Amino acid sequence: MEYPKVKRNVLLNPGPATTTDTVKYAQVVPDICPREKEFGAIMKQMGEDLVKIVHGDLDKYTAVLFTGSGTINIDACVNSLVPEGKKILVLNNGAYSGRAAEVARYYHMDHINLELPITEPIDVAKAEEAIKSDPDIAVVYCCHHETGTGVLNPIREIGAVAHKYGKTMVVDTTSTYAMIPIDMDKDNLDFIMASAQKGLMSMTGLSYVIGNTEMIEASKDYPTRSYYTNLFMQYDFIKNKGEMHFTPPVQTIYATRQAIKEYWEVGEQAKWERHQAVWKALYEGLDRLGFQTIIPRELQSRLVISVLYPKDPNFDFTKIHDYVYERGFTIYPGKVSDLPTFRLCSLGTIVPKDIEDFFECFEEGLKSMGVQIPVKY
Repeated sequence: MEYPKVKRNVLLNPGPATTTDTVKYAQVVPDICPREKEFGAIMKQMGEDLVKIVHGDLDKYTAVLFTGSGTINIDACVNSLVPEGKKILVLNNGAYSGRAAEVARYYHMDHINLELPITEPIDVAKAEEAIKSDPDIAVVYCCHHETGTGVLNPIREIGAVAHKYGKTMVVDTTSTYAMIPIDMDKDNLDFIMASAQKGLMSMTGLSYVIGNTEMIEASKDYPTRSYYTNLFMQYDFIKNKGEMHFTPPVQTIYATRQAIKEYWEVGEQAKWERHQAVWKALYEGLDRLGFQTIIPRELQSRLVISVLYPKDPNFDFTKIHDYVYERGFTIYPGKVSDLPTFRLCSLGTIVPKDIEDFFECFEEGLKSMGVQIPVKY
């Protein structure tokens, strides 16, 4: 069936991402009760695909699906994976790893919030020093890619250190999953997490933890700190009944099934190369207009760029945001507390030509505001 084309917006925010029309229209299906076996079969296949995308062995790893935004994964992993009398160490170099420490605090869990510089990757030596200094640490947690800044953390090396001391390694891969290639075993990972609206370029509402099945099963004996987000309970329900424990996001699951199909059609490496090409085009545009960024390029994920406001009294982020938004482009405010920044991201189904069109619009907007080009600092 032919559907009319949907107005295409180029989202340069860190998610949700620009989607294909085929993913959008995959939600238009006959109504179905999510407790039907037909729908359970869709979720079973999806769970297996989610594990395969990160090269996980289905005999070793499983996907646990939740209804909610990416923060539900952080909640589930933090509250479910720490045994009685043990601690979680959060390697905190940004807003999203900081969120894990906040979750632990809200559950009144014994935890260590190791605050590190937010404009640098995690120092592996400092991580090892913290891990070996406290034998009560059971779980090491960090974020692969801090989208607040664009810093990429060395998860393979951190994971190796965590495993050296017998710790469980949990990584927030929400903004790298299905973009930067990840391998559960090679990268020394026990648990990762993501949401459908990011790397898979689907819709919001479906999130998932991919983890070591034996460790999930062992966690049934750990303190239960949450009902809705208990990892073992959700895993056990899916395993035994073929359903999510609570109502799944039905339409989002249909959209995500289509998004996974398109992911396999493109291929892991080709998709990652496209994201990098978009990142390169973003930098070419920024360089041409004279903008400065806060993170050295070699430390970046190649997915998010934090851009400093120019020192021009005529520059106004809200005005330039609204100008480009009215013309089909979305940019996003920064998340570095002491620096005035905005972010440009290479997520979604966008290509370098979209970036060329964006910078043409962006430059027009800056000039209309009276901002000097190239911009001044």
